[in-house]
Amino acid sequence: MAFPLADWIDGHDECRHNLAKSGMRGAIPSPTPSARDLRQADPEELRRQLGADLGVDPARVFLTTGASQANAIALQFLGRRQPRGASRRCRVCYPEYPPLFDTARWSGFRVSDDPGPVDLAVVSQPRNPEGDLWERTRVFDWASDARWLLVDETFREFSGTRSILRTDRPNLWATGSFTKFYAGDDLRVGFVVAPDECRPEFARFAGLVRNLLPSYSVAGAQRALREREKTRARVRAVLERNIRALRNSIPELARPDSPVVFDRPDSGEDGDALTGRALGASVLVCSGSFFGDPTGVRLCLTQRTFPIDLAAYCAVRDLLARPPEARGGPTGRTVRAVRPRLAGTDRAKASPS
Repeated sequence: MAFPLADWIDGHDECRHNLAKSGMRGAIPSPTPSARDLRQADPEELRRQLGADLGVDPARVFLTTGASQANAIALQFLGRRQPRGASRRCRVCYPEYPPLFDTARWSGFRVSDDPGPVDLAVVSQPRNPEGDLWERTRVFDWASDARWLLVDETFREFSGTRSILRTDRPNLWATGSFTKFYAGDDLRVGFVVAPDECRPEFARFAGLVRNLLPSYSVAGAQRALREREKTRARVRAVLERNIRALRNSIPELARPDSPVVFDRPDSGEDGDALTGRALGASVLVCSGSFFGDPTGVRLCLTQRTFPIDLAAYCAVRDLLARPPEARGGPTGRTVRAVRPRLAGTDRAKASPS
């Protein structure tokens, strides 16, 4: 059992049309380390390579088993760092990737999208599920009254942009993963970058809650970095074709900066209802309820079958635009797709999500 979004995706993997997987696994070759790579696996060298890529001191880079663990240990550390009895507030901008705000709540933060001073702000860049990349001035303006800012850059490689860490903000945390862009699900490698101010204390905390990465994972991540440009060409070929299909079928959606988009069709039904009707047609999408915004659904553009899968989804989507009495058929079946989430303040295996 994983968190609800991952459970939803894994639990419906038999659907003929899968628009729920946000990583490139199955669409491009996964990085497989050779025997030589395994002999040369070096976690410290991987940290050095990541530090150079992100523009930070490698001592600030901590390896994890994925972005979910990276976010979790950063959030737990920041939650425990607050004075005992103090109110801990975290800002989020819905819709947002659920482990960011759910884990913040488990770490003792009171989560909301309200304005005003907060101890922490969390945001994915590019956004998951909306697929857009904010200008850096927008990110920092949005978090200007936050003591700490945590940015999940899991989708950054898709956008081809440099890490937000190169802005040298003193209160900035960032996380990332090899599972999405690199199709490195089997590697289970992620990382968290701590502010220099927190690095010594965080190093002690991280040493208590992490395990050492296997040589296979380290070697695979190093190979992925060496082959990044080859991977970029493969990823671009898949996504460009899929984006063209998306723009042709749903032209009102903006071109995404990452492999996901958030569709809010004007059908009068919420994301749960649309997700349920899609499931009745063996089309798997993710309701916005998982992301704190029940008004739409997330679609992923990572698979080579996307044009066919999108056509099946659009058939359901177009059906909902008809009058209720004209719908009928198997795609008209209403299914409760996900557990409801609370609106407003305090709303309530990372690789498939």
